[in-house]
Amino acid sequence: MSSSPIYQNRFDKFNCCVLIPTYNNEGTLASVLQDLMVYTSNLVVVNDGSTDATRQILKKFNNVEVLHFEENRGKGVALNRGFEFAEKLGYSYAITIDSDGQHYPDDLDVFLKEMESRKPGDPEILLVGDRNMGREGIPGKSSTGNRFSNFWYLVVTGTQLYDTQSGYRLYPLKVVNELKLLTRKFEFEIEIIVKAAWRKVEVKNIPIKVIYAENRVTHFRPFRDIARITLLYMWFVLVSFFYIHPRNKYQDFKRKGFVRFWKEDIIKSQEPPHKKAAAIALGVFIGISPFWGLHTLLVFLLAAVFRLNKVIAFLFSNISIPPLIPFIVYGSYQVGSLISGKGFNWGIDPDKFDSSAEVFQGLWHYVLGSFTLAGFAALLIWIVFYFLFSVTNQKQVIKP
Repeated sequence: MSSSPIYQNRFDKFNCCVLIPTYNNEGTLASVLQDLMVYTSNLVVVNDGSTDATRQILKKFNNVEVLHFEENRGKGVALNRGFEFAEKLGYSYAITIDSDGQHYPDDLDVFLKEMESRKPGDPEILLVGDRNMGREGIPGKSSTGNRFSNFWYLVVTGTQLYDTQSGYRLYPLKVVNELKLLTRKFEFEIEIIVKAAWRKVEVKNIPIKVIYAENRVTHFRPFRDIARITLLYMWFVLVSFFYIHPRNKYQDFKRKGFVRFWKEDIIKSQEPPHKKAAAIALGVFIGISPFWGLHTLLVFLLAAVFRLNKVIAFLFSNISIPPLIPFIVYGSYQVGSLISGKGFNWGIDPDKFDSSAEVFQGLWHYVLGSFTLAGFAALLIWIVFYFLFSVTNQKQVIKP
């Protein structure tokens, strides 16, 4: 009598399966499935229109649930349809693993342990295997592309990941099957973690092992797939900066109220005083700057680049609210006029701008003055709030 797979009870506890998308991996598919069956019998394979011996190989595994595509449709479609298929089979979670043999089946234990450590009331979780891309043996192109993706993932979600492109993951099926997912190729794995993070799912890295064999079959096409990932992130930047980030911060601010928001998100922030003050200064600088319509985009982008508190920076960038805009524009123009040697022009008469040269000169005064005023205000604000935060921190330290 054969013994049960090693982790079968743990997989059944979470209604979890292993989902394997495959396309023309006849050289490694059978061994991957055999290795996985040592740990669980909850296996689902999506054959993405393979033209090699994949169908014949899968016929030998009677206990594996298989979804066949007649034509190759891309990894994104294979995963998307696989998630739907797995949920219909009664599963709540799916751990995806590549069929090229680069992943170690015994790392399933890492995913299960993370699930077992969860407490009632914890947010839903999506786990991404961290391959430690900085170590030796990792292809240079993979490491470079991953760093690019990691940075922009941080920008559009506010969450730090060290590996955003690993295919070894655990997905909550109910959540991902409710997402509106549009991509079809490798960029799908970026789209799904970004949109899950926007849904308040905790997207988290966990350490895994990986091996890159010389004869491994990969269908990743560097130029085309990186181009698609780049375009996807460009779209995500626009959506996140003009909708997601402002919406989330507004909802948080509205839920807490100003006093509580100030105390919890600003005063009690664990960041040092100089960084909190710098976030406020950045917000003020962007708010006064002449980049109207781009303030939200710039403040989140620069806050991510300089690793400053995005909440604080965004809050203070709203110095350019409609009642203050005329004063900001007027003050900027006067400062620019003074710097240009024209002196103050307190009574601005639009009729005096009767030529294109004078219009452009007035615009130059405004732009020059805007940056000068923004820089001066940001520096002054940094000094004031650095002092205030330093005093506040000292009081919190000595408080019994």
